[in-house]
Amino acid sequence: MPSETTLVEVSRRPALGIDPRILWGIGLALLIAPLFMAESYRLFQLTLAGIYAIAILGLNIITGYNGQISLGHGAFYAVGAYVAAIMMDKLGLPYWTTLPSAAVICGLVGYGIGFPALRLGGLYLALTTFSLAVAVPQILKYKGIEDWTGGVQGVLVFKPDPPFGLPISADQYLYLLTVVLALGVFLLVRNLMASRIGRAIMAIRDHGLAAEAMGMDAAKLKTSTFAVSAGITGLAGALSAIAIEFVSPDSFQVSLSITLFVGMVVGGVASIIGPVFGGLFVVFVPNLAEEVSKAAPGVIYGIILIVFLFVLPGGVAGLLRRLATWLKRQS
Repeated sequence: MPSETTLVEVSRRPALGIDPRILWGIGLALLIAPLFMAESYRLFQLTLAGIYAIAILGLNIITGYNGQISLGHGAFYAVGAYVAAIMMDKLGLPYWTTLPSAAVICGLVGYGIGFPALRLGGLYLALTTFSLAVAVPQILKYKGIEDWTGGVQGVLVFKPDPPFGLPISADQYLYLLTVVLALGVFLLVRNLMASRIGRAIMAIRDHGLAAEAMGMDAAKLKTSTFAVSAGITGLAGALSAIAIEFVSPDSFQVSLSITLFVGMVVGGVASIIGPVFGGLFVVFVPNLAEEVSKAAPGVIYGIILIVFLFVLPGGVAGLLRRLATWLKRQS
Protein backbone atom coordinates (compact mmCIF):
# COMPACT_ATOMS: atom_id res chain seq x y z
CA MET A 1 0.00 0.00 0.00
CA PRO A 2 1.49 3.41 -1.00
CA SER A 3 2.42 5.79 1.78
CA GLU A 4 0.66 9.08 2.40
CA THR A 5 3.70 10.98 1.10
CA THR A 6 3.63 9.02 -2.16
CA LEU A 7 -0.06 9.77 -2.65
CA VAL A 8 0.50 13.50 -2.11
CA GLU A 9 3.39 13.50 -4.57
CA VAL A 10 1.28 11.75 -7.20
CA SER A 11 -1.59 14.19 -6.70
CA ARG A 12 0.80 17.11 -7.27
CA ARG A 13 2.30 15.83 -10.51
CA PRO A 14 1.55 18.14 -13.43
CA ALA A 15 -1.28 17.08 -15.70
CA LEU A 16 -0.34 15.43 -19.01
CA GLY A 17 3.32 15.34 -18.00
CA ILE A 18 3.85 19.00 -18.97
CA ASP A 19 6.72 20.76 -17.24
CA PRO A 20 5.14 22.95 -14.55
CA ARG A 21 7.54 25.76 -15.43
CA ILE A 22 5.95 25.93 -18.88
CA LEU A 23 2.46 26.09 -17.36
CA TRP A 24 3.57 28.82 -14.96
CA GLY A 25 5.14 30.75 -17.83
CA ILE A 26 1.99 30.59 -19.93
CA GLY A 27 -0.16 31.57 -16.96
CA LEU A 28 2.02 34.55 -16.04
CA ALA A 29 2.09 35.71 -19.66
CA LEU A 30 -1.71 35.64 -19.79
CA LEU A 31 -1.92 37.59 -16.54
CA ILE A 32 0.62 40.24 -17.52
CA ALA A 33 -0.58 40.74 -21.13
CA PRO A 34 -3.62 42.90 -20.19
CA LEU A 35 -1.29 45.45 -18.59
CA PHE A 36 -0.06 46.41 -22.06
CA MET A 37 -2.90 45.27 -24.33
CA ALA A 38 -6.16 46.14 -22.54
CA GLU A 39 -7.70 49.59 -22.50
CA SER A 40 -8.47 51.25 -19.18
CA TYR A 41 -12.09 50.07 -18.90
CA ARG A 42 -11.27 46.46 -19.80
CA LEU A 43 -8.41 46.50 -17.32
CA PHE A 44 -10.85 47.71 -14.68
CA GLN A 45 -13.21 44.85 -15.54
CA LEU A 46 -10.39 42.32 -15.28
CA THR A 47 -9.43 43.81 -11.92
CA LEU A 48 -13.00 43.33 -10.72
CA ALA A 49 -12.96 39.76 -12.07
CA GLY A 50 -9.82 39.07 -10.03
CA ILE A 51 -11.41 40.58 -6.93
CA TYR A 52 -14.55 38.48 -7.39
CA ALA A 53 -12.36 35.41 -7.91
CA ILE A 54 -10.81 35.96 -4.47
CA ALA A 55 -14.25 36.42 -2.89
CA ILE A 56 -15.61 33.32 -4.63
CA LEU A 57 -12.60 31.34 -3.45
CA GLY A 58 -13.48 32.36 0.10
CA LEU A 59 -17.04 31.13 -0.39
CA ASN A 60 -15.78 27.94 -2.01
CA ILE A 61 -13.76 27.05 1.10
CA ILE A 62 -16.83 26.90 3.33
CA THR A 63 -19.37 25.63 0.79
CA GLY A 64 -17.34 23.61 -1.68
CA TYR A 65 -14.72 22.09 0.63
CA ASN A 66 -16.55 22.09 3.96
CA GLY A 67 -20.08 21.46 2.69
CA GLN A 68 -21.72 24.34 4.59
CA ILE A 69 -24.13 26.36 2.45
CA SER A 70 -23.64 30.11 2.84
CA LEU A 71 -25.88 32.65 1.12
CA GLY A 72 -24.50 35.63 3.01
CA HIS A 73 -20.89 36.09 2.01
CA GLY A 74 -21.77 39.40 0.43
CA ALA A 75 -22.00 40.67 4.02
CA PHE A 76 -18.32 39.92 4.66
CA TYR A 77 -17.48 41.49 1.30
CA ALA A 78 -19.31 44.63 2.49
CA VAL A 79 -17.58 44.67 5.88
CA GLY A 80 -14.17 44.36 4.21
CA ALA A 81 -15.01 47.21 1.82
CA TYR A 82 -16.13 49.48 4.64
CA VAL A 83 -13.09 48.66 6.77
CA ALA A 84 -10.87 49.79 3.92
CA ALA A 85 -12.94 52.89 3.18
CA ILE A 86 -13.13 54.00 6.83
CA MET A 87 -9.43 53.42 7.44
CA MET A 88 -8.48 55.41 4.35
CA ASP A 89 -11.03 58.22 4.53
CA LYS A 90 -11.67 58.68 8.25
CA LEU A 91 -8.36 57.59 9.75
CA GLY A 92 -6.07 58.67 6.92
CA LEU A 93 -4.21 55.36 6.83
CA PRO A 94 -2.45 54.09 3.68
CA TYR A 95 -4.32 51.61 1.50
CA TRP A 96 -1.91 48.75 2.12
CA THR A 97 -2.75 48.71 5.84
CA THR A 98 -6.43 48.21 5.06
CA LEU A 99 -6.04 44.88 3.29
CA PRO A 100 -4.73 42.74 6.17
CA SER A 101 -6.95 44.68 8.58
CA ALA A 102 -10.07 43.88 6.56
CA ALA A 103 -9.09 40.20 6.37
CA VAL A 104 -8.51 39.97 10.13
CA ILE A 105 -11.65 41.88 11.10
CA CYS A 106 -13.84 39.86 8.73
CA GLY A 107 -12.21 36.67 10.00
CA LEU A 108 -13.11 37.62 13.58
CA VAL A 109 -16.65 38.55 12.54
CA GLY A 110 -16.94 35.27 10.65
CA TYR A 111 -15.72 33.34 13.67
CA GLY A 112 -18.21 35.09 15.92
CA ILE A 113 -21.08 34.39 13.55
CA GLY A 114 -19.92 30.93 12.62
CA PHE A 115 -19.62 29.67 16.19
CA PRO A 116 -23.39 29.58 16.80
CA ALA A 117 -24.55 29.45 13.17
CA LEU A 118 -22.55 26.40 12.08
CA ARG A 119 -24.14 24.35 14.84
CA LEU A 120 -27.35 24.65 12.83
CA GLY A 121 -26.00 23.30 9.55
CA GLY A 122 -27.74 22.58 6.27
CA LEU A 123 -30.64 24.75 5.19
CA TYR A 124 -30.80 26.43 8.61
CA LEU A 125 -27.28 27.73 8.12
CA ALA A 126 -28.16 28.92 4.61
CA LEU A 127 -31.13 30.85 6.00
CA THR A 128 -29.03 32.33 8.83
CA THR A 129 -26.34 33.59 6.45
CA PHE A 130 -29.01 34.87 4.06
CA SER A 131 -30.47 36.89 6.95
CA LEU A 132 -27.00 38.32 7.55
CA ALA A 133 -26.80 39.47 3.93
CA VAL A 134 -30.19 41.17 4.29
CA ALA A 135 -29.30 42.88 7.58
CA VAL A 136 -25.83 44.29 6.87
CA PRO A 137 -26.88 46.96 4.30
CA GLN A 138 -29.50 48.22 6.74
CA ILE A 139 -26.99 48.29 9.60
CA LEU A 140 -24.63 50.37 7.45
CA LYS A 141 -27.40 52.96 7.06
CA TYR A 142 -27.98 53.23 10.81
CA LYS A 143 -27.73 56.84 11.96
CA GLY A 144 -25.78 55.92 15.08
CA ILE A 145 -22.73 55.02 12.97
CA GLU A 146 -23.41 57.41 10.11
CA ASP A 147 -20.36 59.52 10.94
CA TRP A 148 -18.19 56.50 10.13
CA THR A 149 -20.11 54.78 7.34
CA GLY A 150 -21.49 57.86 5.63
CA GLY A 151 -25.01 56.47 5.89
CA VAL A 152 -26.89 56.24 2.60
CA GLN A 153 -24.33 58.60 1.01
CA GLY A 154 -21.48 56.13 1.46
CA VAL A 155 -17.77 56.88 1.61
CA LEU A 156 -15.52 58.15 -1.17
CA VAL A 157 -11.90 56.98 -1.44
CA PHE A 158 -9.14 57.42 -4.00
CA LYS A 159 -7.04 54.94 -5.92
CA PRO A 160 -3.43 54.77 -4.78
CA ASP A 161 -0.67 55.96 -7.04
CA PRO A 162 1.92 53.39 -8.18
CA PRO A 163 4.76 53.15 -5.63
CA PHE A 164 8.49 53.59 -6.27
CA GLY A 165 7.79 55.80 -9.28
CA LEU A 166 6.65 52.90 -11.44
CA PRO A 167 5.87 54.15 -14.98
CA ILE A 168 2.34 52.74 -15.03
CA SER A 169 -1.12 54.19 -14.42
CA ALA A 170 -3.16 53.77 -11.25
CA ASP A 171 -5.45 51.29 -13.04
CA GLN A 172 -2.49 49.21 -14.19
CA TYR A 173 -1.01 49.20 -10.70
CA LEU A 174 -4.29 48.15 -9.12
CA TYR A 175 -4.65 45.31 -11.62
CA LEU A 176 -1.11 44.18 -10.86
CA LEU A 177 -1.76 44.40 -7.10
CA THR A 178 -4.92 42.32 -7.49
CA VAL A 179 -3.10 39.68 -9.51
CA VAL A 180 -0.28 39.41 -6.95
CA LEU A 181 -2.69 39.16 -4.01
CA ALA A 182 -4.88 36.66 -5.85
CA LEU A 183 -1.89 34.44 -6.64
CA GLY A 184 -0.82 34.55 -3.00
CA VAL A 185 -4.30 33.72 -1.68
CA PHE A 186 -4.89 30.94 -4.20
CA LEU A 187 -1.52 29.38 -3.39
CA LEU A 188 -2.23 29.51 0.35
CA VAL A 189 -5.65 27.90 -0.09
CA ARG A 190 -4.20 25.22 -2.36
CA ASN A 191 -1.59 24.33 0.26
CA LEU A 192 -4.22 24.42 3.00
CA MET A 193 -6.48 21.99 1.16
CA ALA A 194 -3.53 19.66 0.50
CA SER A 195 -2.59 19.59 4.19
CA ARG A 196 -3.95 17.46 7.03
CA ILE A 197 -6.28 20.28 8.05
CA GLY A 198 -7.63 20.49 4.52
CA ARG A 199 -8.27 16.76 4.40
CA ALA A 200 -10.05 17.02 7.76
CA ILE A 201 -12.21 19.85 6.41
CA MET A 202 -13.24 17.72 3.44
CA ALA A 203 -13.76 14.65 5.62
CA ILE A 204 -16.32 16.58 7.66
CA ARG A 205 -18.06 17.52 4.44
CA ASP A 206 -18.14 13.95 3.14
CA HIS A 207 -19.10 12.19 6.36
CA GLY A 208 -19.35 14.27 9.51
CA LEU A 209 -20.19 11.41 11.87
CA ALA A 210 -17.27 9.31 10.69
CA ALA A 211 -14.92 12.29 11.02
CA GLU A 212 -16.05 12.92 14.60
CA ALA A 213 -15.71 9.21 15.39
CA MET A 214 -12.06 9.48 14.29
CA GLY A 215 -11.47 12.22 16.86
CA MET A 216 -11.93 15.36 14.76
CA ASP A 217 -13.47 18.38 16.48
CA ALA A 218 -16.08 19.12 13.82
CA ALA A 219 -17.50 22.25 15.49
CA LYS A 220 -14.06 23.84 15.90
CA LEU A 221 -13.00 23.00 12.35
CA LYS A 222 -16.25 24.31 10.88
CA THR A 223 -15.99 27.56 12.83
CA SER A 224 -12.32 28.06 11.90
CA THR A 225 -13.08 27.30 8.25
CA PHE A 226 -15.89 29.85 8.31
CA ALA A 227 -13.49 32.43 9.75
CA VAL A 228 -10.86 31.79 7.06
CA SER A 229 -13.56 31.92 4.39
CA ALA A 230 -14.92 35.23 5.72
CA GLY A 231 -11.41 36.70 5.99
CA ILE A 232 -10.59 35.96 2.35
CA THR A 233 -13.90 37.40 1.18
CA GLY A 234 -13.30 40.48 3.35
CA LEU A 235 -9.92 40.96 1.70
CA ALA A 236 -11.67 40.96 -1.68
CA GLY A 237 -14.15 43.52 -0.37
CA ALA A 238 -11.32 45.83 0.70
CA LEU A 239 -9.77 45.55 -2.76
CA SER A 240 -13.12 46.37 -4.36
CA ALA A 241 -13.43 49.57 -2.31
CA ILE A 242 -10.01 50.70 -3.52
CA ALA A 243 -10.77 49.75 -7.13
CA ILE A 244 -14.23 51.33 -7.33
CA GLU A 245 -13.25 54.30 -5.10
CA PHE A 246 -16.64 54.34 -3.44
CA VAL A 247 -18.72 52.27 -1.03
CA SER A 248 -22.39 52.59 -0.11
CA PRO A 249 -24.95 50.25 1.49
CA ASP A 250 -26.85 49.87 -1.78
CA SER A 251 -23.76 48.35 -3.38
CA PHE A 252 -24.00 45.32 -1.10
CA GLN A 253 -27.54 44.05 -1.44
CA VAL A 254 -28.52 40.39 -1.25
CA SER A 255 -27.89 40.07 -4.97
CA LEU A 256 -24.15 40.30 -4.27
CA SER A 257 -24.24 37.11 -2.18
CA ILE A 258 -26.22 35.38 -4.93
CA THR A 259 -23.66 36.59 -7.49
CA LEU A 260 -20.81 35.06 -5.50
CA PHE A 261 -22.75 31.80 -5.19
CA VAL A 262 -23.41 31.76 -8.96
CA GLY A 263 -19.72 32.37 -9.63
CA MET A 264 -18.77 29.45 -7.39
CA VAL A 265 -21.16 27.03 -9.14
CA VAL A 266 -20.23 28.19 -12.64
CA GLY A 267 -16.50 27.98 -11.94
CA GLY A 268 -16.75 24.62 -10.21
CA VAL A 269 -17.54 23.70 -6.62
CA ALA A 270 -14.60 22.46 -4.53
CA SER A 271 -12.06 23.66 -7.07
CA ILE A 272 -9.06 25.96 -6.65
CA ILE A 273 -9.02 27.19 -10.25
CA GLY A 274 -12.81 27.37 -10.59
CA PRO A 275 -13.24 30.79 -8.89
CA VAL A 276 -11.11 32.38 -11.62
CA PHE A 277 -13.67 31.39 -14.25
CA GLY A 278 -16.48 32.27 -11.85
CA GLY A 279 -15.08 35.78 -11.44
CA LEU A 280 -14.83 36.25 -15.21
CA PHE A 281 -18.40 34.96 -15.64
CA VAL A 282 -20.06 37.28 -13.11
CA VAL A 283 -18.25 40.34 -14.53
CA PHE A 284 -18.49 39.81 -18.28
CA VAL A 285 -21.65 37.75 -18.87
CA PRO A 286 -24.07 40.40 -17.46
CA ASN A 287 -22.45 42.94 -19.81
CA LEU A 288 -22.87 40.50 -22.69
CA ALA A 289 -26.53 40.00 -21.76
CA GLU A 290 -27.07 43.75 -21.78
CA GLU A 291 -25.51 44.05 -25.22
CA VAL A 292 -27.83 41.34 -26.53
CA SER A 293 -30.97 42.93 -25.07
CA LYS A 294 -31.03 46.30 -23.35
CA ALA A 295 -34.76 45.87 -22.66
CA ALA A 296 -34.47 42.60 -20.70
CA PRO A 297 -30.83 41.84 -19.84
CA GLY A 298 -31.89 39.81 -16.80
CA VAL A 299 -33.80 37.39 -19.02
CA ILE A 300 -30.82 36.90 -21.31
CA TYR A 301 -28.51 36.44 -18.32
CA GLY A 302 -30.86 33.83 -16.87
CA ILE A 303 -31.01 31.93 -20.14
CA ILE A 304 -27.22 31.96 -20.48
CA LEU A 305 -26.86 30.72 -16.90
CA ILE A 306 -29.39 27.91 -17.35
CA VAL A 307 -27.78 26.75 -20.60
CA PHE A 308 -24.32 26.92 -19.03
CA LEU A 309 -25.31 24.83 -16.03
CA PHE A 310 -27.15 22.33 -18.24
CA VAL A 311 -24.13 21.87 -20.52
CA LEU A 312 -21.51 22.04 -17.74
CA PRO A 313 -23.13 20.79 -14.51
CA GLY A 314 -19.69 20.46 -12.91
CA GLY A 315 -18.68 23.99 -13.87
CA VAL A 316 -15.65 25.00 -15.91
CA ALA A 317 -13.32 23.17 -13.52
CA GLY A 318 -15.30 19.97 -14.06
CA LEU A 319 -14.91 20.36 -17.82
CA LEU A 320 -11.15 20.86 -17.46
CA ARG A 321 -10.90 17.72 -15.31
CA ARG A 322 -12.77 15.65 -17.90
CA LEU A 323 -10.66 17.10 -20.71
CA ALA A 324 -7.43 16.31 -18.86
CA THR A 325 -8.62 12.73 -18.20
CA TRP A 326 -9.53 12.25 -21.86
CA LEU A 327 -6.16 13.59 -23.07
CA LYS A 328 -4.32 11.28 -20.65
CA ARG A 329 -6.18 8.29 -22.06
CA GLN A 330 -5.29 9.34 -25.59
CA SER A 331 -1.59 9.69 -24.82
